[in-house]
Parts: sequence; structure tokens; C-alpha cells
Amino acid sequence: MANAPEVFATEAGAAYTEIDAGAAKHIEPTLMGLAPYQWVSIAMLVLLLIAFFGAKVHKTIAGGLDSRIAAIREQLDEAKKLRAEAEALRDEYAAKIADAQKDAEAMLANARTEAGAVLQRAEEDSAEMVARRQRMAEDKIAAAERDSIEDVRNRAARAATAASRKLISEKHDAARDRELADEIISGL
Repeated sequence: MANAPEVFATEAGAAYTEIDAGAAKHIEPTLMGLAPYQWVSIAMLVLLLIAFFGAKVHKTIAGGLDSRIAAIREQLDEAKKLRAEAEALRDEYAAKIADAQKDAEAMLANARTEAGAVLQRAEEDSAEMVARRQRMAEDKIAAAERDSIEDVRNRAARAATAASRKLISEKHDAARDRELADEIISGL
């Protein structure tokens, strides 16, 4: 009997093991003729009946679910509106960017045109300034030539006057001066 199964029981008839031709047969304990899983099922059924009919939990649950559904619908509607607004803003900014690019291209073309005009005007002004300075230089040169010619004439006249004085003083004396003065007076 070394291999005999052991059976522990706290109450008589609560649990026992029968040996039937060498194989052990397990018997579950029962209470009022019902197995434990049947008691759990009955307890759950009673709890659910009390919850649904007695406390009207189903209305609370349904109301909670309905309010949650409504809140989710509102959030979805708000999300749709926000998406529509975002798409409108995106389209608006895309249009603004396109307009800004067109404006930038127009400004660039205008700046190039103005730069070309300024460059041409500067070239014309510099050519005119060079011509004006050339005329001024030519005028200064002509004035310098006139001044130098006049200076040469003045020097020549002074030199001639000095030479004539010297010659007159060497060749004419007081007697010759009287004769010359008499000739001039008689010629008048």
C-alpha cells in the first residue's frame, strides 16, 4: 500500500477519492447539489440582474457611452474644421509664397533695368565730364598760351625799350636831341 493515494477531508462527504480497479477517480465537492462553477455562474447572474434592473446601471452605462460618443463626435467635427482651416491657410500661404516669388522676380528685373540705366547714365555723365574737363584743360592751355604770348611780348617790348634807350643814349646826345625835337615840331 505504498502507492495508495492520500485523501484529506475536512468534512465527511465533502471530498473523497474512489479507487476503481486501480485508477483513481476524483469527485468534486458540492453544495446543495451544485458544483462550484455553477455557484459562480449563479452569483454572476444575480449580480448582473441587480446591476441592470435594480440600480439601473445600464442607463448610466448607456448614458456615459452616449456622452462619450457625443464628445468624440464633437472632437471629430472640431478636428475636421481645424483641418479645413489648416488646408485653407496652407493654400493661402502657398499663394502668398507664389506672389512673393513673382514680386521678387519683378523686383529683380526692375533692379537690373534700373542698374543698366544707372550704368548707362553714369557712362554718359563720365563721357560728358571728360569732354567738359578736356574743354576746360584746352581753355586753360589757351589762356596760358595767351598769357605767355603776352608775357613774351611784354618782355620783348621791355627789352626793345631798354635796347632803344641804350642805343639812343649811346648815339644821341643833347645836340642831336634838339635837332630831332626841332624836326618833329616843324613837321607838325
